[in-house]
Amino acid sequence: MVNNMPEGSMVKRFAENPFIVTSDVRPSIEGMIVECVLNPGVFSFQNKTWLLLRVAERPKQEEGFVSLPILNKEDNIEILTFSLSDPDLDLSDARMVKYKDKMYLSTMSHLRLVCSDDGINFYEPQNFKTEIFGKGELETYGIEDCRVSFIEGKYVLTFTQVSAFGVGVGLITTEDWINFERSGMIIPPHNKDCAIFEEKIGGKYYCLHRPSGIELGGNFIWQASSLDLIHWGQHKCVMQTRPGMWDCARIGAGAAPIKTKEGWLEIYHGADFNNRYCLGAVLFDLNDPSLVLARSVEPILHPEADYELNGFFGNVVFTNGHIVDGDTVHMYYGASDEVICGATFSISHILSTLLNLA
Repeated sequence: MVNNMPEGSMVKRFAENPFIVTSDVRPSIEGMIVECVLNPGVFSFQNKTWLLLRVAERPKQEEGFVSLPILNKEDNIEILTFSLSDPDLDLSDARMVKYKDKMYLSTMSHLRLVCSDDGINFYEPQNFKTEIFGKGELETYGIEDCRVSFIEGKYVLTFTQVSAFGVGVGLITTEDWINFERSGMIIPPHNKDCAIFEEKIGGKYYCLHRPSGIELGGNFIWQASSLDLIHWGQHKCVMQTRPGMWDCARIGAGAAPIKTKEGWLEIYHGADFNNRYCLGAVLFDLNDPSLVLARSVEPILHPEADYELNGFFGNVVFTNGHIVDGDTVHMYYGASDEVICGATFSISHILSTLLNLA
């Protein structure tokens, strides 16, 4: 990987960015088009780097109409079509279609598996299940933004389930990326951004998650524990948004926290009220991960490259996956909800920038 940032910078973007763009990705079903590719889960397997891409698709659009896909009761894709002249139609947000008292997503997302020998050039592997689609009434609008944790010999996938019932967290496990076990919804609506720690602490599993507050409360990061990865309790709010700062509107976890001598290091996203998404870092106590020891004052990565500023939903950098190699984090991220990029960070450098809150 060739870096294009000066030595000593905290972040070094891949010179090849963006190395996966929408036009690189084939549609999953005839008649659909890929609208955007974004926010991959990341893991190592068979000495390769693997991405579990979120691929968002929609039908080809006809003039004067807007069409969108949903899953029906038989888990088959059904196309809904609305006239652009209908006064009950609201398209003010490119990500959504609102009609009368109902809200739909303009695209349907599924997960697509790709791998790479060098961390840059990715391809769909043979003899693996390369597509994971929504299934059942809680995933009728698709599945999104998967995080992958490797725990006790299994890959544990947490992802966003989307339907008319709301947005919650689903869980799938696999050992070989051929056979999968679905565990259904483990955290109910409205919740997303679930990242599971990759080892037990005090005999319990821990996760970070993000309920969404409406009027009372806010879009804060919470933590929960579990004995079996399915049933989660002892929920506690561990991080809040900060007025007047880059993470004033909403925050959410990235990938599984990284264990360091100083504590559990988590790279998280934060957005302001202009929907500008940046990345920051927070340090949790090793033995009591509900304790926040230090946190970023300024972002460790913010949108500045053209591919981060302009796209399907611009001014966005968003991660839920990385590979750790010693002091180096190889982070993969979605930019502008449209392309896949990468950057490297020094763990020790990130730690040196955090404001001690003890």
